Amino acid sequence: MAIVASELHWVPETLYNASVSCIVVNFKKYRRELPQLPRNVQFDVYYKLYKQGNLCQLAMEFSDLGQFEVVLKASHVRNKRNLLHHCFQALMDHGMNLATILSDAFSSRATLLQSDQRVEQERGLHLGLLLGDFLSEAGWFLQAEKTYNSCLKICEQYEDNQSLARVFECCTRLIHVQTSNCRYTEAEASYQLGTKILHQLQNSGLKIGASVLEAEKCALLFSRSHYDEAYQYCLRSLHAMNSSSPIHSIINVLRTASKACVVKREFKKAELLIRHAVSLVREHCGTRHPKYSDVLLDFGFYLLNVDSIIQCTAVYQQALDIRLAAFGGQNLHVAVAHEDLAYASYVHQYSSGRFRDAKDHAEKAISIITQILPDDHLLLASSRRVKALILEELAIDSDDKQRESKLLQEAHDLHSSSLNLAIKAFGEFNVQTAKHYGNLGRLYQSMKKYKEAEKMHLKAIEIKENLLGEDDYEVALSVGHLASLYNYDMALFEKAEKLYLRSISIGKKLFGPGYSGLEYDYRGLTRLYAKTSNFEKVMQYHNILTQWSQMREKTSGPVDILEYLANCHSENTTMEIVDTFFKMDSHQSCIGSGPSRDDAKRPAVK
Repeated sequence: MAIVASELHWVPETLYNASVSCIVVNFKKYRRELPQLPRNVQFDVYYKLYKQGNLCQLAMEFSDLGQFEVVLKASHVRNKRNLLHHCFQALMDHGMNLATILSDAFSSRATLLQSDQRVEQERGLHLGLLLGDFLSEAGWFLQAEKTYNSCLKICEQYEDNQSLARVFECCTRLIHVQTSNCRYTEAEASYQLGTKILHQLQNSGLKIGASVLEAEKCALLFSRSHYDEAYQYCLRSLHAMNSSSPIHSIINVLRTASKACVVKREFKKAELLIRHAVSLVREHCGTRHPKYSDVLLDFGFYLLNVDSIIQCTAVYQQALDIRLAAFGGQNLHVAVAHEDLAYASYVHQYSSGRFRDAKDHAEKAISIITQILPDDHLLLASSRRVKALILEELAIDSDDKQRESKLLQEAHDLHSSSLNLAIKAFGEFNVQTAKHYGNLGRLYQSMKKYKEAEKMHLKAIEIKENLLGEDDYEVALSVGHLASLYNYDMALFEKAEKLYLRSISIGKKLFGPGYSGLEYDYRGLTRLYAKTSNFEKVMQYHNILTQWSQMREKTSGPVDILEYLANCHSENTTMEIVDTFFKMDSHQSCIGSGPSRDDAKRPAVK
């Protein structure tokens, strides 16, 4: 069931509620006495201020770092964290840049703390980590990074094990926010420092786990599309995990490792890990906490890649609902959820051609990101790419030539922008860059610029083959697109046939005979053989396509994925799950039968 903002419940008992309301009505009179009240009461007074629309007064209170520390500590009660996020985001949307105000305030305090007593420094560090964690959780990554760096300056001046452990703690958090904000060079530097500190601590005899550090390195490599290395760090992070690790650390390791398994097509392993992560978050945070939306997006990523697109769309929608309830509209986490849902909706509605919802979500993602980040931020590349894919399909379906031309040109501008951002961030020789070349190849095909399309597809194939090998799923996608170009538009049937057969071979090898991407290859070959008057082959592939359709009907029946998640309770401990992981060797999925098309492979004529 969808969760909306109105379901953020705050229902104290009547007498208590009346008392809180009395304080709010006479806030100026009682403001000085407010610190005498328990933290949870202070929190409820502030939330009541928000509910009554007193945002300016609330902003003044929250701008005081000491007062915000009070509500931060009070918000650790499960049902108040979301309320604090909602208040905070409302103030940010209102133009009161609290994230920057608070991070600047802590930075100034940290400078003073460097010459203070150790007791005060430790208290300051505790506040800094609380604030940084909240800002990170809320999607204000640059301000969270500044806060963690301020913490780092306090504890770096000492070389005892306690201080080094704090430095290590700051490093793992820094890698996370820097990676999330696409600041990959800075994240790599934080990882190197964290590794150095880890070795110092281990050499001194202190037992400190490397699991979280290796998981953050895995996430960094994943974001840069270094999938083989990411998978190796996934294994290292799981090996280093132990039962005494904090629950939030365990959840992050499981989530990151699951995504690494997905891109290496270890689907059964990926499902094992992400299902356990879902179970842990439901148990420890509940189903309205932003952490639950995080694991839902990762579970949706798994579903998307195992061809369970209907279930994936439902999961992404629930994740978006949770984030809207927690943060409101103008938030990076909300933008990411919009983008994921845009792409899932695009693939889900591909055959129907109804792209209104997908386009709406893509445009919302772009709008939010451009309001928060610079126009050349890498996070925009993916959202622009999704919108461009949708515009291309709308152009193809249009009967108005002028509108078609306008949509194709807009799609071209978006794809070109995304390609330039990818080259700037990753260089030419990267899977993400290759995907953007492939996108341009598909677009040039629609624009009837066939030589340019061929050039883009060949470039994408060359990069992917060199990085991933000749039998990788990504290579099969690009090979299939080039086959479509040769078949439908360039009449290079011999070349197209070889490419189709290669795409089919890779798809069946990786995902089995029920893989959805085979449909376009089979239809392409049927058309190709008809054009070359090879009617025996036409009948052969017509029968193969019929058998494939029957297989899909038997194996892809609808699953109530939200009910599935609601009953997702693991009877095993985390260490038992990890032990099972290392005993598994199957690439098969427990839910689907192959990945969805990341580039939405399509025939040139619908």
